[in-house]
Amino acid sequence: MATITKFSQLDLEHTYSYADYLCWKFKERVEIIKGKVMLMSPAPNVNHQRLSGKLSYQIAHYLHRKQCELFVAPFDVKLYNSKKEHLSDDKAFSVVQPDLCVICDKNKLTKQGCEGAPDWIIEIVSRGNSKKDLLLKYALYQENGVEEYWLVYPYEEAVHQFILNKKTERYQLYKIYAQDGTITPCLFPELEIDLAEVFVE
Repeated sequence: MATITKFSQLDLEHTYSYADYLCWKFKERVEIIKGKVMLMSPAPNVNHQRLSGKLSYQIAHYLHRKQCELFVAPFDVKLYNSKKEHLSDDKAFSVVQPDLCVICDKNKLTKQGCEGAPDWIIEIVSRGNSKKDLLLKYALYQENGVEEYWLVYPYEEAVHQFILNKKTERYQLYKIYAQDGTITPCLFPELEIDLAEVFVE
């Protein structure tokens, strides 16, 4: 498989696999969703990085010495097809880099990242990636069985918390939290995240 050294060498109409992705050596950060290349937003701004750091700190502190582990972008998550089958790299057509993700099954961890759905994903929504996070990734995470999905809105200082209904295999909006509330993941009911601390500049 040929090594790609420039983003401009890609055909955005082509269907690419994770095996293709591993051969790309250009500087731009991309994700693949259902075989289609999605250019990620430019390097996260200061506010995005600050939010990610504050969330990471509270979550990592809680998870210390527990089975589950927190990972922060850039970190590759290779996802399955709709049947949730384990796929070889050349047959896997979705790889994403969530802002934060929590993985409890150590067997999913590889040298490259994670193979299969994390238990919990948090995406910090920027003005440039809202459509991707709200529509494409929402559907992809739902299909793959990510149990809990948070969308963090920096400008509105709000968080939308989605929980996967295991009977319907569809997301339900569990709660919307505003700037100074306390949010608790359903997966970890003892963890209380102070949003006033997260959103303060």
